[in-house]
Amino acid sequence: MDPRDTAPDSWELEEEEDAEALAVAADLQASFAALNVNAKPFVPNVNAAVFVPSFFQASPAETPAPVAAPDPVASMEVAETAVAAPVENGSSEAKMTTEEQTWEQKEEPGDGGGGGGEGGEEDLVPGACEEGVARIEEEEEMMEEEEEEMPMPKVAPAPPNAPKKEHVNVVFIGHVDAGKSTIGGQIMYLTGMVEKRTLEKYEREAKEKNRETWYLSWALDTNQEERDKGKTVEVGRAYFETEKKHFTILDAPGHKSFVPNMIGGASQADLAVLVISARKGEFETGFEKGGQTREHAMLAKTAGVKHLIVLVNKMDDPTVNWSLDRYEECKEKLVPFLKKVGFNPKKDIYFMPCSGLTGANLKDPLTECLWYTGMPFISHLDSLPNFTRSHDGPVRLPIVDKYKDMGTVILGKLESGCISKAQQLIMMPNRHTVEVLSLLSDDVETDDATPGENLKLRLKGIEEEEILPGFILCSPDNICHSGRTFDAQIVIIEHKSIICPGYNAVLHIHTCIEEVQISALICLVDKKSGEKSKVRPRFVKQDQVCIARLRAAGTICLETFKDFPQMGRFTLRDEGKTIAIGKVLKLVPEKD
Repeated sequence: MDPRDTAPDSWELEEEEDAEALAVAADLQASFAALNVNAKPFVPNVNAAVFVPSFFQASPAETPAPVAAPDPVASMEVAETAVAAPVENGSSEAKMTTEEQTWEQKEEPGDGGGGGGEGGEEDLVPGACEEGVARIEEEEEMMEEEEEEMPMPKVAPAPPNAPKKEHVNVVFIGHVDAGKSTIGGQIMYLTGMVEKRTLEKYEREAKEKNRETWYLSWALDTNQEERDKGKTVEVGRAYFETEKKHFTILDAPGHKSFVPNMIGGASQADLAVLVISARKGEFETGFEKGGQTREHAMLAKTAGVKHLIVLVNKMDDPTVNWSLDRYEECKEKLVPFLKKVGFNPKKDIYFMPCSGLTGANLKDPLTECLWYTGMPFISHLDSLPNFTRSHDGPVRLPIVDKYKDMGTVILGKLESGCISKAQQLIMMPNRHTVEVLSLLSDDVETDDATPGENLKLRLKGIEEEEILPGFILCSPDNICHSGRTFDAQIVIIEHKSIICPGYNAVLHIHTCIEEVQISALICLVDKKSGEKSKVRPRFVKQDQVCIARLRAAGTICLETFKDFPQMGRFTLRDEGKTIAIGKVLKLVPEKD
């Protein structure tokens, strides 16, 4: 420890130590003389009180002359404070000179003494300088903290008279590890929804885990488990804006274990982006039987997605290197399958190459690839025609999720009708009357919402425990139908053995998941002619179409496909596979 900083063993010995102190002080003075003590100090906050170095507080008698023998105690104070001053101020001599002009301007009204030794005559309150320094330090710290905790830049609220941008929900689907979350993260970065500094932080953290290519996906995979395994589990949500439209990204999980979550995400989407990997071996794995590329495309069509964009990702991979042959090979294999699922290759499907990791062809046109002449991904999304929505229809909002936060909050996509603040609605199938306390559309508070928007509603009049995903908010004058038994047309897609009455499966209809039993098979339907068989079938097998009566384990909300398509389509799943898709034809009233 420095002898200056220690107290003497006995205060009587202090006089004996004066000689030593004098010698130390002389050394200090010699080294201190080399420093530029007359430099003008730098203060970052120009509105703060004038900063005066603490050695100005000493009286002229104590201030050491350059030649005269110094008073040891005073010189020690001078040395310590002068050395500390630049550090406390977070500055250096180089920085000090940058603010000379402002200091001269500031000190003109006073004694004009600059920062030199002649300014010692100023009558100062002891300790004022230290308070000034402390205040400046606090302000600097607060500024740094504000910078660190800067939230994600939100989309600036539009002026009140500006027309509302159309809301479009885009679901990213495809096989596990195709690059869905990475593309979503890259789009958020390119559109300014994620700061560069946040991504740099993710990149550092990912590098520590030897997963440096995963950092973009962390913008959407916020869960620690998802980040550790590199697999999306729940549907990630984010949003971005273009000139004409407001997009909500729904990042669906690709793993086959989480297909139920993916169905929930696809049920809210207007538009699907099928991400496939062009890397050798990865496309084949995703597309062959058992791969998620096929199942996801089919589920998206069943969920009511009419337009499909196929992004051929990882084109920058060394095994591909923007090869047109590989791109065409992927395209040739996919088109027949997508046509079979029900998409029209000429109108509904659009192919484009891209690289999620580098961001190539997402926002700016491609330079690496001369054979692709189309628009980049974001520009293509912006140029799509508007969707038709039923603004005048009854309110229908299937609930995706719910939680407690100063009341009951629900999440969901408004399928039809308009909702405004303080509106009275009915929660089906429980018939609870609720009131809308506040409305958030993509985390921006609003007074009313139109169809197609992803909403968070804070409700009054119902507890969080009384709500389940799959419940529906309706207008009181036109409530949705609910029941347990219904007739439906079913297409058996994949099932090894036959299906007979009494067969149990899991029904996914809008956001609702419920166990159902096929209670009766009514007739078979000819795929080509649409003719119905006269005799009741005893069983149905793969690739057959039938009309059957289904009975759910509990009461569910549903509509016929003819009246309200979004709530009339469903999928049946069993043993982790999608076995059938169908549409509701008729609701069967319950017998008392």
